[in-house]
Amino acid sequence: MTDQTEDMAAVSRQVRVGCEFRYTAEVETPAIFQVEPSGTGPAAVLQQAWDIQPATTRHGYTDLYGNDCQRLALPAGDSTLRFDALVAVPDATEEVDLDAAELPVPQLPDNVLIYTMPSRYCLPDVLGDEAWRLFGGHKPGYRRVQAIVDHVNSHLRFAYGSSSPTTTAAEAYAAGSGVCRDFAHVAISFCRALSIPARYVFGYLPDMDVTPDPAPMDFAAWMEVYLDHQWWTFDPRNNAARKGRVLIGRGRDAVDVAMVTTYGGPVLQSMQVWAEEPA
Repeated sequence: MTDQTEDMAAVSRQVRVGCEFRYTAEVETPAIFQVEPSGTGPAAVLQQAWDIQPATTRHGYTDLYGNDCQRLALPAGDSTLRFDALVAVPDATEEVDLDAAELPVPQLPDNVLIYTMPSRYCLPDVLGDEAWRLFGGHKPGYRRVQAIVDHVNSHLRFAYGSSSPTTTAAEAYAAGSGVCRDFAHVAISFCRALSIPARYVFGYLPDMDVTPDPAPMDFAAWMEVYLDHQWWTFDPRNNAARKGRVLIGRGRDAVDVAMVTTYGGPVLQSMQVWAEEPA
C-alpha cells in the first residue's frame, strides 16, 4: 500500500449504497437505469454488483454529461433489478469558502454557460423578478448563494407526495412545498436568474454523523454552483454540510439524471433505496 493510499484509508469511511426496483410489464420494455456511483468522486467504489431477475443482457454507456448509465430491457411479466455497492467516502463534509467569488459571465468557461440557462424544470426566466427582488441587493459570491439556499429551505415545506414528476421550480415555489428535487430546482432557478451557474445533482446521502431521518431512505438531490473557477456543493433540502455524499449524476435538472427511464408503461411495484455504513 502506498503512502497516499494509506492516507486515504485513514481519513475515509465505508458506506453501502444501492437500490431495488420491482416491475410488472405487459411487454418487453427498453429502459435506462442511472443508479451507479459516479467515477468522478469523491466517493470511490470498492465493489459493486447487479442482480437482475429474470436475467437479461445490459450494457453501460456514458451520457453527454459524463454520467454512467445502464441500458437493458425489462422482460414481460415480473422482474426485479437490484444494485448494490460498497464505497469509500471522505470522513469530512464538503468544502465551504464564504469568500468564493462569483465570476462575470464573460469569464465563465464555455461548457459552464449551459448551467445559466432555463431548462425543463429550472425556470430562471419565470422566477427572475423574485430572484432579483430577494437577492439582487446581496453582495455577489458564496454568501449570496447561501442566502438563496437559506430562503428556499425555509420557504418550502418538505412533504412526500406534494409534487409530481412534472412539477417545475415555479410551481413548487408557488405551492410552498416539495421534495428534495423541488428544493434543488428552485435554488438552481434563483442562481441562474442572477447569472450564477448552477447544476442539479443526485445521489445517495447516508445519515452519517447526523440524527437519523425516520422516513424510509430515498435518493437525494442537491446542487453544485460554479464560483471562483470551481464547483461547490449546496444542499437546499438539508441546508447543511454533510458527510458521505455518493454522487450518481449531474445535469441541467432532474430530466437529465432520471434514475430510471422506460420506453413504455411498466408498473413500478416497489422501490427500495439504502445508504448506510456497514454494521
